[in-house]
Amino acid sequence: MNESANNPVYKKRLRQHKIGIALSSIAMALGVFFLMWILFTLLIKGFSALNLAMFVETTPAPGSEGGGLMNAIVGSLLIVVSATVISTPIGILAGIYLAEYGESNRFSDVTRFVTDIMLSAPSIVIGLFVYALYVAQVKHFSGWAGSIAISLIAVPVVVRTTDNMLGLVPTSLREAAFALGAPRWKVALMIRLRAVKAGIVTGVLLAVARISGETAPLLYTALNNQFFNADMNKPMANLPNVIFQFAMSPYDNWRSLAWGGALLITFSVLGLNILSRTIFSQKVQN
Repeated sequence: MNESANNPVYKKRLRQHKIGIALSSIAMALGVFFLMWILFTLLIKGFSALNLAMFVETTPAPGSEGGGLMNAIVGSLLIVVSATVISTPIGILAGIYLAEYGESNRFSDVTRFVTDIMLSAPSIVIGLFVYALYVAQVKHFSGWAGSIAISLIAVPVVVRTTDNMLGLVPTSLREAAFALGAPRWKVALMIRLRAVKAGIVTGVLLAVARISGETAPLLYTALNNQFFNADMNKPMANLPNVIFQFAMSPYDNWRSLAWGGALLITFSVLGLNILSRTIFSQKVQN
């Protein structure tokens, strides 16, 4: 031990190790500091903006006092729920196909490659794509266009989660089902899918959290609406765009509403992440 401690190579490696640990600790401390700074600022300014009017009044006109975010909250809920309804079955079925039939299939390889690209694609590109494909053809913005845009962001998340979760099912379970004479589609839906339903639900919740705060795709699709509107075929207010617009405004009440909306989205995403982790951890323990 004493000989290795006196070894110059050992001393050099030990010194490099200590330097690396110190730099990593400094980087972590800086990251945590700025994150806590952001969260602290959001909590202080966001909570000060919370009141009953935020949930029962629509967004105010320029220069007017008061107002709330009711139309933006309802619009965001409608758009996100619609996007979830669109993306969940598509993502789960695509994931089942990749896991069950895509072991040695070129089409499946291409699908996985495209899915990986979409996972990292800039959301503004997806918004422009839907604008060119849908909005420019129907000649107006709408909530449906916004739902389609953010559903394209959610689909690859659900596909990859479903594919990965189904890959964790033991081969012996599949073989036992085949030995009993079960057809392949029934094994996929009734055996493998049921065995990992908690993981797939977790993936869906994470996809919803991923799309809840998207702003860029909605700028080119749903746009915005100062008034309350529940018609998905018309321009629709939504929290991300309202926050984007109000945060840059010269009006104090608009900026206050922007902080309140940012706090609502943050708590929503945090709640979805906690729920997904709770569901997954309970399934793992069982």
